[in-house]
Amino acid sequence: MGAPTTSSEVDRLRAEVSELRELVEKLGATINQQASIIEALQAENKQLREENERLRSEVEQLRRRVFGPSSEKMPTISQELRRRKKTKKKSRKRRRKLTREPRKNVETVEVLHQVPEEERTCPHCPGVTLQPLGAETSVEYEFIPAQFIRRVHRREKLCCPCCGAHIVTAPGPLKVYDKAQYGPGFFAHIIVAKCADSMPLYRQAKQLYRAGVPVARSTMTDLFHRAAGLLRPLVTRAEQIVAQSELVQADETTFRIVEPIKCRKGYIWTFIGAGLIVYRFAPSRSGETPQRVLGGSSGKLLVDGYTGYNEVCEVDGRLRVGCLAHCRRKFFEAHSTAPDEARHALDTILELYANEREAEDLDIVGTAEHLQLRQSKSTPVMDGFHDWLLEQKPLHVPKSPMAKAVGYALNQWDHLTMFLDDAALPLDNNEAERRLRLVALERKNYLFAADDDGAENLATLMSLVVTCEAHDINPEQYLADCLLYTS
Repeated sequence: MGAPTTSSEVDRLRAEVSELRELVEKLGATINQQASIIEALQAENKQLREENERLRSEVEQLRRRVFGPSSEKMPTISQELRRRKKTKKKSRKRRRKLTREPRKNVETVEVLHQVPEEERTCPHCPGVTLQPLGAETSVEYEFIPAQFIRRVHRREKLCCPCCGAHIVTAPGPLKVYDKAQYGPGFFAHIIVAKCADSMPLYRQAKQLYRAGVPVARSTMTDLFHRAAGLLRPLVTRAEQIVAQSELVQADETTFRIVEPIKCRKGYIWTFIGAGLIVYRFAPSRSGETPQRVLGGSSGKLLVDGYTGYNEVCEVDGRLRVGCLAHCRRKFFEAHSTAPDEARHALDTILELYANEREAEDLDIVGTAEHLQLRQSKSTPVMDGFHDWLLEQKPLHVPKSPMAKAVGYALNQWDHLTMFLDDAALPLDNNEAERRLRLVALERKNYLFAADDDGAENLATLMSLVVTCEAHDINPEQYLADCLLYTS
């Protein structure tokens, strides 16, 4: 047996144990601190990866938009289907038909070209006059510059030869407003040139000057806004009809308004229903505008995922229908970071449009046969697409373009699948987007509106002009006729 441990050795051992405990605690604290640093670095690394994915996607989109050839830009559904089914010949026939229809209304003038007198006898048979043998016909289209005329109205006055007290004056012509110096056709020409051809008033003033009618731009501006005030009741009624229609398509885009220091942003909305196209200006993008136009109405509203339409689609409101074109666009934007997955999604959506093209070829659009085709062919495609989206959701960085595209599709799924139960619903909201391209062109040519009232007047007149064009009605003739009977 060893010697007994003294008290001093016990104290020394206790001190060593205490030091070891302190050292272990310090090491534990250091390890915990290092672990928290590692966790922070991992979180920062994840955040940087997500930011990197987002920036890469934005740079790729900007590169395609600014520098990329047309092949790198998003192809239309028609182009995709054309590549798949080689329908170029049929599309050419459609274009030719659309080109021939307006030419039927062109005034035809026949010009007879006679054979010169010295060539009207046969050189082989002296003295024999040539006999008619039909005619060769060719067609030539010629442009005759528009003419502005000055009408001087002379109103006859009659009086009684006996008393001289009874005087009668012939009634004057109808005018847009009292003492107006410009006829309704002049008003209509200014409106259509600005609202349909996106031509600013100062350019129109240059054209009029060349035609021998110098008109100040301020005068043209006054005529434009006067006409908007006179025609506004027609657009108000059109809004009411749109609100009563079963299906409404809507969209919005920016339009700048002049301010003393810099322009502020306003918005022009479009609402389409019952064959009418209505534009409306609003100083903001809030849901107040859809609520004013469609509030209290029932039916279906085909829009994108913007939350500003939520107020119209609440309980007892309109049923919201999703837009597959917006869904397709988000997957196209994710193509640079996840090409295989994005291509699969794009091909799947293309299958749906191929089924719609088949319905068009069979001439069954909107019928019970069309609905049956959707349920037999498109429903399985959408079911498979939904399963694929659920599989893809956990596989991508949360803020990456692919994750956003998948999230958008899943969040909008109930709205995106409504077309499967209603043959009258289109797959996308492209009709409303096409109507806003005119606003984009005007935004490029006009740059801005002078104030909110000017933008509202522009939206009012655009509603009438674009609706006329959509129904193959000459807007100049329509406006000239309406201006005489709304004054």
